[in-house]
This record gives sequence, C-alpha cells and structure tokens, in this order.
Amino acid sequence: MQPPVTPPAATGAAAAAAPSPPPAIVSSQSSPSPLSIPSAKTGRRQLLLVSSGLLLAAGARAAVAGAGEEGGALAVYNNGPPPPPPVVTEAERAASAAVSRRVGEAVGLLELGRELQARGEFPQALASFTRVVREYADLALSEYARVGRALVLYEIGDRDQSIAEMEDVSIALKGYPEIHAALAAALYADKHAALLAENQFAIATLLDPHYTDLAYVRDTKHWPPSLVASLHHFITLS
Repeated sequence: MQPPVTPPAATGAAAAAAPSPPPAIVSSQSSPSPLSIPSAKTGRRQLLLVSSGLLLAAGARAAVAGAGEEGGALAVYNNGPPPPPPVVTEAERAASAAVSRRVGEAVGLLELGRELQARGEFPQALASFTRVVREYADLALSEYARVGRALVLYEIGDRDQSIAEMEDVSIALKGYPEIHAALAAALYADKHAALLAENQFAIATLLDPHYTDLAYVRDTKHWPPSLVASLHHFITLS
C-alpha cells in the first residue's frame, strides 16, 4: 500500500490568493454570575416599594396642607364676623351739635369785634371781645379775643390793664407775632423798657417781618391809632 500523497504547498501568487481562516474570537469578559442579575420578579417588587413610598409621602403632605387650611378656616369661623361700627347716641349727637353751635357763636362775636375795631368803634369792639373772653373761655379762640381786647384797651385809655393782658396773652399765645409786636410798642412807649421791647419785637419780626411796616399794622391789622404811634416811636427810637 502506498502512503497518501501530500498536496504540494502553494507557492507564489497562489499562496497569496488563498484566504486565511478567520481568527477565533475569544471574549475577555467572564460570564456574569446568575446571582448578580436580578430577576424580573425582584425588579417589580422594588418598583412597587418605591412607588408606595412616594404615594405615602405625597399623602402625608396633602394631609398636613389640608389640616392647615382647615385650621385656618376654623380660626376664621371662630373669630366670627367683624363687629358693627359704634352707634352714635342721641345724647352724643346733641352734645356735638351744642359744641358746634357755641363755636359758631364765638367766631361770629370775634369777627364782629374786629370789624368794629377796623371802623374805629372801640367801645363796641371792646364789648364784643369781652363777651367772647367771658362766655367762651373754654374755647381756644378766646385767646385771640383777648388780643383784640388788649389792643382796644390801649386805645381807650386803660394802658396798664392793656399791657398786663398783653403780657399774659404773649405767654398763652407764644409765637403769635401780633401780640409780641404790640407788647414791644407798649413796653417801649409806656414802660420805657427798651430791652424787653427789643426782645418782644425780635420774636414778632422773626415770625412775620410785616410788623416793621407801619402801614401794615394800620391798614391791614387795623391797630388803634395810639398803638400805631407807639410802634412808630419804637421803630424810630424816638
């Protein structure tokens, strides 16, 4: 028996053309252990647990919010509606009307006294101012009637009483320029108190510079002629 004939090796171009067998593919990764792969049943169980936790948390938040809203609504309900506005009684309404009436009467008398003073009717003006001072002493405007009364008293001859009332009113109405200017003129002309007169006039002119103008006190404020003359003596230092 003859041995098998070995085919001759391909040479040259034939060897180059012959295809080489594909290399074997060897995976470098080891096969995962069955214990590391969760089963589909385990995944569903975890998903259900997570979903249940989220639902419980959302329910708790909703319960807290609802309790707050219910508590707020309950507080409003317990407080009840706002109380009605206070009712003005007939006695209070009558008292208010009486005060308004008295104020109107006092203002009318004060304006009448000023009109009489402007017309030179000094006795009548004095009576009007005096009535305000005596009958409406509880009202603040009675102090302005005292100013008119002091100015008129200076004109009709009772200058000592006039200056005493000017000094009193200058304290009650401190900062009212007319009374300070009138007191300055009277102190200088009748009491020869130049320093006190300067202090009073400084207050008056600081508040209202018009009192340096004789025409202003004569034509606008309607001072009696004798007080205008005293202010003239003070301003000119005569």
